[in-house]
Amino acid sequence: MGDIEIGQSKRARAAFDFDQIALVPSRRTRDPENVSTSWKIDAFEFSHPIIAAPADSVVSPTSAAQLSALGGLTVLNLEGLWTRYADPTAAFAEIAAANSNTISSVLQKVYAQPIDPELIVARIKEMRAAGIVTAASLSPKLTQKYWQQVVAAGVDLFVIRGATVSAEHVSNGDDPLNLKEFIYELEVPVIVGGCATYQAALHLMRAGAAGVLVGFGGGSSGTTTAVLGVKVPMATAVADVAAARRDYLDESGGRYVQVIADGGVHQTGDVAKAIACGADAVMVGSMLARASDAPGSGFHWAVEAGHPTLPRASAIATTAIGNFEQILHGPAVNSAGLLNAVGALRRSMATCGYSDIKELQRVEVIVSQ
Repeated sequence: MGDIEIGQSKRARAAFDFDQIALVPSRRTRDPENVSTSWKIDAFEFSHPIIAAPADSVVSPTSAAQLSALGGLTVLNLEGLWTRYADPTAAFAEIAAANSNTISSVLQKVYAQPIDPELIVARIKEMRAAGIVTAASLSPKLTQKYWQQVVAAGVDLFVIRGATVSAEHVSNGDDPLNLKEFIYELEVPVIVGGCATYQAALHLMRAGAAGVLVGFGGGSSGTTTAVLGVKVPMATAVADVAAARRDYLDESGGRYVQVIADGGVHQTGDVAKAIACGADAVMVGSMLARASDAPGSGFHWAVEAGHPTLPRASAIATTAIGNFEQILHGPAVNSAGLLNAVGALRRSMATCGYSDIKELQRVEVIVSQ
């Protein structure tokens, strides 16, 4: 499909979201038991490619251990309530008691508490003590301020996550974070994003990222489009970044960078669609926020929701549909596509005839809008 004329002075490329595409089975099928959903980044291997997003409504030190025991990577938000309060119970209760008219002001209030560097160290050590792969995130703005405490505390994977992250940032204020210098100085692998274009992803890969997040980090709790007018449909964005990974693999002489879809994954079928477009893994928030054992207790929100002047996300009410284990591994008690995400991925791979994640990236895809 060629460019579309918006007007005489502007043309645009057609782009697609996950709900506009579908996978096409090949001539071969497999038994689901003969399919591997395992995923690896650097030296760390996981039994499935579903990453718990760094949202306070999903990941606490306790839920990180629960989700890790279920086979996935879990990322703690180091700018969240767990690093602002020694005991955030009261803050979570205040959020749970809010309604749609007051939720934004409540989030702004509880997130006005300053980050405590000592709590950053304490939370990472708490996760390490649980014996799990310890991953934690900071925004680019605060990475320069707190990275030394994060690394010293023993983080295994460092995630730099923002609405849009670039390898080059122009600023008249503080010295901007130079990702290339920063990443090469660290002794831990870095996952960085979001980005949504071929060129931006290529720059992040050249900066040394072990993984690149595709998307804007808000998912269904984000309002980046309404507030900033910024959006790239996820199926197209993932495919573009996967092309950058392919070209960088040749350019670098064999260095493979993980592509992680961060947003747009709302139902179990979206996991397979993201991989079909070229993702190695997906980062999800709203899917896991529906768990009865999620810290949000009926709400899901991204860290952007607490911004003091321009919230680009809102808390959304959630209904518990099962616990973490049921959402990831079943059993599913209905066909809504909200339970048994790993089982659904395994069945999708088997139906299309592919035995692992890398093979599924080669599946034929059609536009079904």
